Amino acid sequence: MPRTSSHNMRSPAALHLTPELVARTLRFVAEEGPEPNWTPISPQQLDHLVARVEEGSCEEEIWVFAYGSLMWNPGFEEAAKEDAVAYGWHRAFSLRIERLRATSDAPGLMLALEPGGSCSGLILKLPCATKRQDLRKLLAREILYAEVCDMVRWVTVKTSTGTRRALTFWASPKRSLLTEKVPLDEAAGLIAQACGPAGSCAEYLHRTVLDLARRQIFDRNLWQLQKLVAERLEARPPPVNPA
Repeated sequence: MPRTSSHNMRSPAALHLTPELVARTLRFVAEEGPEPNWTPISPQQLDHLVARVEEGSCEEEIWVFAYGSLMWNPGFEEAAKEDAVAYGWHRAFSLRIERLRATSDAPGLMLALEPGGSCSGLILKLPCATKRQDLRKLLAREILYAEVCDMVRWVTVKTSTGTRRALTFWASPKRSLLTEKVPLDEAAGLIAQACGPAGSCAEYLHRTVLDLARRQIFDRNLWQLQKLVAERLEARPPPVNPA
């Protein structure tokens, strides 16, 4: 049975965003440096963040709640994983970016965890032997700037075996200009246009919905969003291959 919630559909729907359409968004983009007006996190600040998370874990095992790219590209070898639902939260393309998969001229959106509803995903356990190294690597990947260190927090998730406390990355209200809610139509326009050195936002959306479908997680908002993005890309002429 597909897992459902207030933000999930009861059955699979057609995926309109195809690899061929995603290919229209991909192009070479040179690195432009850090996000404008943001301060790259220093090694000392990262160490402090690692220590804060370790203190919050109470010296217990650390589980990470994955709801987007961490599901299909965790960046570490998890010691265990379980299906999980975070009640009181939902995934949304609300994190505004001008780097990685976007530029200042063509900004984009990435996923963040927002209050309200419910969110089906995974929890991934950091291996005990490499817990600190993997935690530092994870935080360095997800928290690139000093100003957003508050965008990591603990949430309670429900699994088939009970409840667990898990680390996750969320849309802190302190960063309202960075994570304010974006209407689906506007989000589709931003995602369809954005590409950076790490790839395109459409590619990120496509990989996420494919992975969710494989796990029988059918997020209504994301399926509607991929359809809107596909419509915008279909309206574009296909790229002309050089002779």
